[in-house]
Amino acid sequence: MLDRNPDNYFADVEQAAFNPVNVVPGMGYSPDRMLQARLVSYPDAHRYRIGTNYESLPVNKPKCPMNNYNRDGAMRFDGNFGGEANYEPNSFGGPKEDRGYRERPFPLSGEPADRYDHRAGNDDYTQPGNLYRLMDEGAKNRLCENIAGSLGQTPQRIQELQLSHFRKADPDYAARVEKLLKQNEHPEYIHEPDAAESAVALPEK
Repeated sequence: MLDRNPDNYFADVEQAAFNPVNVVPGMGYSPDRMLQARLVSYPDAHRYRIGTNYESLPVNKPKCPMNNYNRDGAMRFDGNFGGEANYEPNSFGGPKEDRGYRERPFPLSGEPADRYDHRAGNDDYTQPGNLYRLMDEGAKNRLCENIAGSLGQTPQRIQELQLSHFRKADPDYAARVEKLLKQNEHPEYIHEPDAAESAVALPEK
């Protein structure tokens, strides 16, 4: 908010990064070509001129509570969100996308232009399953033993989540890993359900 003269020219002016991407809730972006280009070029210029984490600087930092998964990068000067998960969706109670703030689709001839959903129609399991079925017995055993050795060191909840992915690729794949996990239990990871386990239902087997 421009309500005073800067106390420090470098901190308050040289490091300021105005960006047309930043709009108040309820506003969207018109299909104007100049604006659409600036939505990309402005933040790109700021990353080059000021640095990757320019939005974390006091002059650019939001004044209201906000959540994102921006991590790492040169000159990261805060706690970098500690050990929290850095991906979404996750099962650790991290922030979720609020679809109430999505841009409204533009009406065109035919289907309206809307945000592309990169998850729609994805098939993440056929190719891994086909690769597994191409392996001979020795390769399957080595693969499952390596996975179980690492996966067995995680909490039970994480093991179940990962096994649900293996089942979708190939039931035999999941069955072998699950059998090895039961043979190599790590007592130090057996515990009462934590907050995340209590809040998130495990996928059906």
